[in-house]
Amino acid sequence: MDCSPAKTRDPEKWLRTAPEVSRPLAHEVRERLLRWEPDLTESIKWNMLCLSGRKLVCGLSACKKHLGITFFRGTEIHDPQAMFTPNERSTNIRSIKVRSLDGFDLRALRQMLAAAVSLDAFPALPPPPRGPRREDWPMPPALEEALARNRPAADFFNELKPSYQREYNVWIGTAKRAETRDARLRQTLAALRAGKKWARRKDA
Repeated sequence: MDCSPAKTRDPEKWLRTAPEVSRPLAHEVRERLLRWEPDLTESIKWNMLCLSGRKLVCGLSACKKHLGITFFRGTEIHDPQAMFTPNERSTNIRSIKVRSLDGFDLRALRQMLAAAVSLDAFPALPPPPRGPRREDWPMPPALEEALARNRPAADFFNELKPSYQREYNVWIGTAKRAETRDARLRQTLAALRAGKKWARRKDA
């Protein structure tokens, strides 16, 4: 994702420092969300402007080329206008990419927000059945290349269960900057050579 790294926990500063393209979209959508559901509270988590009731309801991601609108229980929200991004890997979270509000269905967005708030008001209700969790997060090319050059690390990685392999794949694959990815890759190789799973990588 082409979103800027987290720099603040202040929603106002987050808006001021958002990328040029998504900044006005973030201002407009945030104002509407809070007007529609004024009891929601704001916070910054994972560099997202999050709105919460009892739990997290939705969030805004200010990216370089679009604004992301995330619903944390999105799989439980009816989406008749097909606004959610298709083929997302998460079993719960669904998101919408907004590049312009011209022609964007704000009425549908308001209905989805109302549905999300209703779900939040009754957290004890069980969610609908979900499909099996995906363990096959694709291996990042950087990790694949590194393992090809490091047989001891590759051997231990191949012995791991898919769920443990996935932890390393996600950790490296979600790095937003090259220097972050490279640092995680070095730590990963050291941990794998030492026979450590991701949760114990710092012990290597």
